[in-house]
Amino acid sequence: MQETEIRMYSLICSNDGIKAREIAREAGVSRTDINRLLYNAPFVHELCYRDSDYNWHGLIRQTRPHTGLRDFCGYYGSVERFLKQPEEEWLEELKEGCRAIGRNLNDTRGLIHSFRDAREVMLGLFQDLETLDVTSWEICFELRIRKARHVRIYADVLVITQDRVFSLEFKMKDEIDPGEELQAVKYAKYLDVIFGPEYEVIPALVLTRASDLYTWQQLPGSTAEVPVCSGDMLFNLFDEYYGFLL
Repeated sequence: MQETEIRMYSLICSNDGIKAREIAREAGVSRTDINRLLYNAPFVHELCYRDSDYNWHGLIRQTRPHTGLRDFCGYYGSVERFLKQPEEEWLEELKEGCRAIGRNLNDTRGLIHSFRDAREVMLGLFQDLETLDVTSWEICFELRIRKARHVRIYADVLVITQDRVFSLEFKMKDEIDPGEELQAVKYAKYLDVIFGPEYEVIPALVLTRASDLYTWQQLPGSTAEVPVCSGDMLFNLFDEYYGFLL
């Protein structure tokens, strides 16, 4: 996406209704360019709409809590609610949400077991983070943003803090696979657009069958690195950004 498109999308999603002329003024571009982009820029075309008063709105707001995000997740809620919810109630809500967003629940490869596995890791993480106030953080399981052919964004688990989005790719494995490292970072740049300039997106690969693993791996064909950790060491990733172990 061009910077103008990103700025335009952010203006729409961070306001409770905004007109094209206001978008043009705030973005510093002509009305002609704005009108063209409003109907052609993929994120705006697929994830925004205009009401009868000619105000533009985002389907996912760039505010806390992120209104509209629930409509694209199997499960969405505050961490406080997640921690209080019994496992079977959480699982039924997740499955119902997955059906609503078109997520295939074929369990031939242990999908439900992988859901429970991810939940166990996240419960352990929040226990490790007990010195931080995590109750107002948001958590999503099975993010699926699929609008027409233009926008495709997936994530196993998102943890949304006050200023960061941790996008966690879960694998029930104990060995690092370079292809899965790439899978973990694949949608990070699109999540950057969805959550806007006030958030930093941190992708990571979580291997739930490994133990005592925390490392940063260089991505194939790149100088960039991605964190890879076992479920029991996921707290180290959060410590890098919030320093709760100090």
